[in-house]
Amino acid sequence: MYNRVRRRKVAEINVVPYIDVMLVLLIIFMVTAPLITQGVKVDLPQADAEPLSKDMKPPLVASVDVDGNYYLAVGDSRNEPMSAEEVATLVAAHLKLEPDTPVVVNGDGAVSYDAVIQLMVMLQKMAGVPSVGLMTDSPERQ
Repeated sequence: MYNRVRRRKVAEINVVPYIDVMLVLLIIFMVTAPLITQGVKVDLPQADAEPLSKDMKPPLVASVDVDGNYYLAVGDSRNEPMSAEEVATLVAAHLKLEPDTPVVVNGDGAVSYDAVIQLMVMLQKMAGVPSVGLMTDSPERQ
């Protein structure tokens, strides 16, 4: 008869496929991260102001460009123009989930004062934002 050699079963997890998957995901995130951080080109007015503190939540940024188009940047940046009512609706929905999120208006320096004020009023009346901040560039950044 045969002398069978009994092999012991291996009770180890093979982690090599998991490492391969993690490296592929790392490469995907490294390539897509710069594409996600695109924004709207806005020339901010210069002013001396205190920056937001590091321990605050990231703010909602409502932007107005030279052509009068409105944009909203939340966690996931949206780069397509929208109406002021859409911005107010999105801000109101976000504030229902996280009520202590700061809201700032990012208006181009060449945009009319009326467009910035209308956006601020819309955010306060329609979205229920208690206070709206204005985003500026410091004079030294020129």
